[in-house]
Amino acid sequence: MSRAELKQLTIAVLLGGTSAEREVSLQSGRTVSDALQSLGYSVRDVDPAEADWMARLEGVGFVFNALHGPGGEDGTMQGALAALGIPYTGSGVLGSALAMDKRRSKQLWQGIGIATGGFELLAADTDWQAVIDRLGKVFVKPACEGSSLGMAPARDADELRQAYHNALGYSGGVLAEKFIDGPEYTVAILGDQALPSIRMETDNEFYDYEAKYLSDDTSYHCPSGLDAAAEREVGELALAAFRSLGCEGWGRVDTMRDSDGRFYVLEVNTIPGMTSHSLVPMAAREAGMDVPALVERILQLAWEAQG
Repeated sequence: MSRAELKQLTIAVLLGGTSAEREVSLQSGRTVSDALQSLGYSVRDVDPAEADWMARLEGVGFVFNALHGPGGEDGTMQGALAALGIPYTGSGVLGSALAMDKRRSKQLWQGIGIATGGFELLAADTDWQAVIDRLGKVFVKPACEGSSLGMAPARDADELRQAYHNALGYSGGVLAEKFIDGPEYTVAILGDQALPSIRMETDNEFYDYEAKYLSDDTSYHCPSGLDAAAEREVGELALAAFRSLGCEGWGRVDTMRDSDGRFYVLEVNTIPGMTSHSLVPMAAREAGMDVPALVERILQLAWEAQG
């Protein structure tokens, strides 16, 4: 279908939802909706938190999914849209579900040799000191949340136990992930292309929710300062991690680089943020695309994938 034919369709932008990332999703969805309208598309904002949201999909020809977190990014909404016969942007059911579940995605990467940090699944009867003895300093995070929600560092058994209990309010279990001492790089994926990497710097102990969405003091470096070989290496690693989960269309892969210069995959985000602080639009700008061009490219990739 051509661009002109796509413009004949009503595009529903899914935003908001009921996850802990609702506010971020509302911002992302508004960015997407404004971009599509600026290009002349017929757009309808649909919030699945509202009782009549499915009725609002009547007459819709395509969905741009800007939902973050459980219910929107974990395969649930993807399955519902597939059952309704409405094509949508981003990864399908399997890729979305695997990427959202940090435990299973890391297990898969370990099994096929993609570098990722050591980790353990925590439970109420975990031997906290034994985990610290095995992994050293860790970051505790919910297994099925994004935006660094519920995440905290732990250096000893007491901090680990407290971080575990703090993370229990989120979904999918709780992981302790080995601390990697080095800078964080993120790579946006657009189709088969890895966009220029971004290096993040924050005065916070790690790149948490505040640093991502609230702070004006977080520094973003794009270009990231990597030499050509390292840029190629992190881009290839990001693409390999993304594809290994069955993801498609667009996304973002977060990595760390240790003191020996080796990159490790942290996680894959299948519906990254599109807010004023978000990283995919930043990488796209470095690659020569403004936000409307990026949003339209995501839409076109999804339509092309329909075959």
